[in-house]
Amino acid sequence: MIHGVKITPLRQILDERGKIMHMLRADAPHFERFGEIYFSFIHPGVIKGWHIHKRMTLNYAVPIGKIKLVLYDNREDSPTNGELMEIFTGPEDYKLITIPPLVWNGTKCVSETTAIIANCATLPHDPGEIERLYPFDEKIPYDWGLKHG
Repeated sequence: MIHGVKITPLRQILDERGKIMHMLRADAPHFERFGEIYFSFIHPGVIKGWHIHKRMTLNYAVPIGKIKLVLYDNREDSPTNGELMEIFTGPEDYKLITIPPLVWNGTKCVSETTAIIANCATLPHDPGEIERLYPFDEKIPYDWGLKHG
């Protein structure tokens, strides 16, 4: 586990009409503050990353499709500096992933259909607050290829 990352199982309430998928409540102990909510669509096999936020905390949930979320900690003062973390999530393993500022993250859609990532961020989007790297940048020691065995 990367220091500061939290994974919270989320409820789904199903009946014959459909379902409700919870994400985040203002009275939840892990709720920090509301900045904005947006939805990121990612097509099968596509990689989005890397990016890092300087001040924003991210709260990801994936109600449709399945993704591989990869995190990399290069914070000098972190006890998990240099560690990578893979998280697979979607409706079958529905959870909220809270990513603190300064942790690199990238995603890959691993379902056969487009995945939707919901993010309830703690700040409104600010282009000056984000940094980006090419998905295959050598600064992050991660291979996005399919792993067999």
